[in-house]
Amino acid sequence: MNEETGAQDRLLLRGAHIALPDEVLTGAALLIEHGRVARVLTDEAASVRAEQALVLDGLTLYPGFIDVHIHGAVGVDTLTASAAELHAVARFLAAEGVTGWLPTLVPAPDEDYQNAVAAIAELMREQDTRAPAAHALGVHYEGPFVNSAQCGALRVAYFRTYRAPADVQQLPTVTHDDAAHMITVAPEIEGGIELVRELKARGWLVSIGHTRADLAALDAAATAGARHMTHFFNAMSPFQHRAPGPVGWGLMRDDVTCDLIADGVHTDPLALRLALRCKTHERLLLISDAVAPTGQGDGDYQIWGERIAVVGGRTQNERGSIAGSVSTMRAGVRMMHTLGVAPHQIAQMAALNPARLLGLDTACGSIAAGKRADLTALDDAGRVRLTLVGGRVAFIDL
Repeated sequence: MNEETGAQDRLLLRGAHIALPDEVLTGAALLIEHGRVARVLTDEAASVRAEQALVLDGLTLYPGFIDVHIHGAVGVDTLTASAAELHAVARFLAAEGVTGWLPTLVPAPDEDYQNAVAAIAELMREQDTRAPAAHALGVHYEGPFVNSAQCGALRVAYFRTYRAPADVQQLPTVTHDDAAHMITVAPEIEGGIELVRELKARGWLVSIGHTRADLAALDAAATAGARHMTHFFNAMSPFQHRAPGPVGWGLMRDDVTCDLIADGVHTDPLALRLALRCKTHERLLLISDAVAPTGQGDGDYQIWGERIAVVGGRTQNERGSIAGSVSTMRAGVRMMHTLGVAPHQIAQMAALNPARLLGLDTACGSIAAGKRADLTALDDAGRVRLTLVGGRVAFIDL
């Protein structure tokens, strides 16, 4: 069986440890019918007839990972990519266990936004007819309505403030019925709270990030509809005991979810443990924040109009800031495993919680009957051995 194989009417996956929503079922089997999960099987698996069976002895079967924050990989930048180039990223992601992703855009001129979103829309229209790969699910704008004092690697020249609904209308949307639209904003900028209200009214998912907001502004943003935080700890003012800021606020709000870059570079493992202690796996998401050099090794690269150096798996721009990551969701999964998080809890952070954030959890994000067969199997070393997208083999190394 090669990675171009389409979905079979009935496919049986046998011998895996299956990460279900509330437990890990050891040495079980999973029946897939017409691209969807049919049922989980135990000792009766031998009697089930299927067109094809794959033996996954000793592997852990997860729901396919969903990355809601990624700027590119394999030399492709989502801001400048064609649909074909985005598909190349999606193929790479499938080999890393990702079955769904939000191409993420940094602040840029209007023309760049328009071209990027048009390419995303083209990919979404065609992805079911292309070679199996991670599905693009919409678009994530990281900015441009963010705080220049917490710019990170973003280009301040293209930051904006909010004055009227026309400022939102200038952001192109993906012309596809199922497209999700996510945006990271700093609520303390001029017009920030009104911006959150306007975005929510238009159906956008609003996340708080690149921010120095105080508690009052953060509370107002949550009331207006912003209940998620982008790459928690990073690009936000640090915790201070007289000014807890975004970090203290995010840790203490049970109605707010946070995503994390768990690559060991952006966030120390002790800080990850703190987030786990306060938020638990139920309110945390894993993201990659991967940039174009991901998958290409160390070296110097041109991204967003400046030189980015990658040394030892760490990025740095000419201003000395970390400029995204060159890791993948699989690295975050591996980190959580080293911190002692159970596989079914990791599955929630890497798949179910992102699906819930995007409003897609009835279709994907967990291994349950009727859901799309978006799955990935990892070995004990954390290597991906199989990825299915809608029951189609997108990557296989068995």
